[in-house]
Amino acid sequence: MNLFKNIKDDFCNVGKNDPALHSKFELLFNYPGLWALFYHRIAHSLYKRGLRFIPRFISGFSRLVTTVDIHPAAQIGKRVFIDHGAGVVIGETTIIGDDVLIYQQVTLGGVSTMHGKRHPTVGNGVVIGAGAKVLGNITLGDNAKIGANSVVVKDVPCCATAVGVPARILTCEKSSDQLSHNILPDVNKEIFHYLIKRIAVLEESIRSDNKKLIEKEDHELEEIYATFIKSM
Repeated sequence: MNLFKNIKDDFCNVGKNDPALHSKFELLFNYPGLWALFYHRIAHSLYKRGLRFIPRFISGFSRLVTTVDIHPAAQIGKRVFIDHGAGVVIGETTIIGDDVLIYQQVTLGGVSTMHGKRHPTVGNGVVIGAGAKVLGNITLGDNAKIGANSVVVKDVPCCATAVGVPARILTCEKSSDQLSHNILPDVNKEIFHYLIKRIAVLEESIRSDNKKLIEKEDHELEEIYATFIKSM
């Protein structure tokens, strides 16, 4: 019963996540990510019953027609939406929570050939931007956001944002707009801004004897620098 309910929720979930959907007829042809989830739900249900060949066959067929590669052992929660779908790879021991949004070219992969848990665990409400690579047995906390083309190799806390290669973790407040993952901090811009302000403080210290002002500005810069180092 849960299988059919999850499949129904997947189809109903498209309209909530994609304003480009204008009719239910489009679901048949324009949403490979949806159909990849459909095939995976069936394959995973059989895989849990101890079957191996048939689920792998279904997974291979799904990859052929949708270009989305999901191992039948991967655990995927409710109302997950894979937008566009092309090139998405989800590894064997991946665990994905509910209401997760995944864009094209995302990889949830491993970094070792060891047996056991070697793929990511993705919390509820996570948004993973296009081209992002989340690698290894790491955890993305609830409502975390992964910037496009980021490479994440360490845990990301709840409601935090990870950007860059390798991804730097920046704390932020939870957003009510799930699609606002395009509003991401520019870490490189921030460190250059820090360096420019640091030079300005040094120049001011040479010209002026106002030690209190210089110490105040220097303290503020130290806090910015400490935040940057922490994100590394």
